[in-house]
Amino acid sequence: MRKPVAKLNYFEYRKARIEIIPMIDVMLFLLVFFIIVTLQMIPDAGVSMQLPVSSQTDALPHPKFIVNVLPDGTLKVKEQVVTDDQLTAMFAGDGNPGQTEVTIAADKAVQFQKFMNVIDDAKKANVTDIGIAAQPDGSAE
Repeated sequence: MRKPVAKLNYFEYRKARIEIIPMIDVMLFLLVFFIIVTLQMIPDAGVSMQLPVSSQTDALPHPKFIVNVLPDGTLKVKEQVVTDDQLTAMFAGDGNPGQTEVTIAADKAVQFQKFMNVIDDAKKANVTDIGIAAQPDGSAE
């Protein structure tokens, strides 16, 4: 005895359904992606330093590299501690060092020689666009 074969109806009309769960997954993925990208675009704001004060400060565009020189002379770039040689290699490896923008943010307690070493590291890599971070003088207002 053969079992009766169910009649297959390929063109059966069914009401369309919108699946919400895959759409939510895609939206959460996009949200996480944009949050991560946005966090990468925030400048190095995690280092707390006492910058020197100047009465002649100008706002600079966001540079490619911000070199933080901590009071003990430690160099930090993008939350990584680097040596002078690593700093020169980082600048040289940027592709076009002549177009690379560097801002040096040195604590006011840093020895001037440490500050000059960072400038020398940039010059060794042919970086010419160097800015110096300073706080505006509050008495000038």
